Amino acid sequence: MVAIFLNAERFLDEAIRSVFDQTYTRWELLLVDDGSSDGSTAIARGWAEREPERVRYLEHPGHRNQGMSASRNAGLRAARGEYLALLDADDVWLPEKLTRQVAILEAHPEVALLYGAPLYWFGWTGQAEDRARDYVIDLKLPADRVYPPPALLLPFLRREAPTPCPSDVLVRRSAAERVGGFEAHFTGVNMVYEDQGFFSKLLLHAPAFASSETWNRYRQHPESCYAVSKASGGRERARRYFLRWFQDYLRREGVTSGSVWDTVRSELRQFAPAARIGGAVRQAARATLPLGVRSWLGSRIPGLNGHAAGRVRLGGLRRLTPVSRQFGWDRGGLPVDRYYIERFLQAHAGDITGRVLEARDDAYTRRFGTGVTRADVLHPTRDNPRATIIADLTRAEAIEDDTFDCVVLTQVLPFIPEVQAAVTTLHRILRPGGVALVTVPGISQIVRYDMDRWGDYWRFTTRSVQRLFAAAFPAGDIAVEAHGNVLVATAFLHGLSTRDLRAEELEYRDPDYEVLITVRAVKHG
Repeated sequence: MVAIFLNAERFLDEAIRSVFDQTYTRWELLLVDDGSSDGSTAIARGWAEREPERVRYLEHPGHRNQGMSASRNAGLRAARGEYLALLDADDVWLPEKLTRQVAILEAHPEVALLYGAPLYWFGWTGQAEDRARDYVIDLKLPADRVYPPPALLLPFLRREAPTPCPSDVLVRRSAAERVGGFEAHFTGVNMVYEDQGFFSKLLLHAPAFASSETWNRYRQHPESCYAVSKASGGRERARRYFLRWFQDYLRREGVTSGSVWDTVRSELRQFAPAARIGGAVRQAARATLPLGVRSWLGSRIPGLNGHAAGRVRLGGLRRLTPVSRQFGWDRGGLPVDRYYIERFLQAHAGDITGRVLEARDDAYTRRFGTGVTRADVLHPTRDNPRATIIADLTRAEAIEDDTFDCVVLTQVLPFIPEVQAAVTTLHRILRPGGVALVTVPGISQIVRYDMDRWGDYWRFTTRSVQRLFAAAFPAGDIAVEAHGNVLVATAFLHGLSTRDLRAEELEYRDPDYEVLITVRAVKHG
């Protein structure tokens, strides 16, 4: 483990104690002093003297300050373990961090980098109003899975998903050495991107694992590197420096085409003078006119939406095959339907409590559940190792009545021929007052894998869903909503993802274009 610090007297001891509190005990701690002038040097030396078998103190020649990346590299050179864990002096690890992370990397030997969903920690002050601000970061992409390179790199470059918190990662030391460690030139104002420089090199070449688990308390305070950079306005300058450096790195690696190269070039364009002026104009227009008004005016005033009236220019969409048949998974960001699904579950996270049943796996239960006492996974066949209940939802005699407090059923009903019987089973297995959170497709392509394996039978409308659930949930509380519009429907059918659309475009609802339908059904009594 490499813990770097600079004038961190206020927090360093607590960070070190969180290492000693780990349930995993096979570790060494390298404390790298980046030229501190306060009492943190004495704190680190004291630990090294008391625990010489487990703690080593390192510093740069002459006790100089050389920056965060140079300090991490000093630790990397001195490290002897198979894995490299990073710890910033103002953060705190939870006790199970190393135990869980080592287990995941040992289960996935191909993975070079692992990270989770840290707690953004305001409550360290002890103030009640600060504790209320604590939250676990939304990874904004599917978790608990391996991403082949460069699948994770793309959403990070596009700022569609938060990059890993350095104190939260576990890296194979051999992989870190293979990419040359950290980039020591990220100093001064550019230091805020030093971790992303290292992560970008790794994710370009090696698989990574994103976990929904929380292992780290990421302390939020105004003296942190990120907070200072944001307050001073230096973050965008640092981003331009990072993108230019990474473009040069890609050239040296022979990567001058493909999705990563195109993304870096696209992100750099925003720093061109014309792009900044145009962006300001577009931002002003977006702030002035609602999307529906702009769309209506654009259909009547030539050139308002950036094109002449008359014949529509389909451009890259004039094609007989979709842009992607992977629903957008291969483009970074989220598939359009998953964007709506996750927002729906987040809005009703309070319902995902007690004993919960989910189909296929329990990823959403773990991600959005609050106070879950038991999570079961339903699957119709025995070839799913995560399944705890093997049953056909249209019958499911093995499941007793009134068993679950919540059932999470996302995009399952289209593949069940006797769909009314399945909804009736949902009602039967819920406890009185229990909630079914269900999503179904409206406008969608065929899911080829499921079509060939189970059959893809149904597409729904809000009216058909209302009838289905009203028949199965008599006197129940049923809320049905549709999400989407013609632009979203077109993008979804072409396999585009959320990175291809703006938030306001995703949120605009046109009742004649039902892309995804959500249902919250409460069992009476």
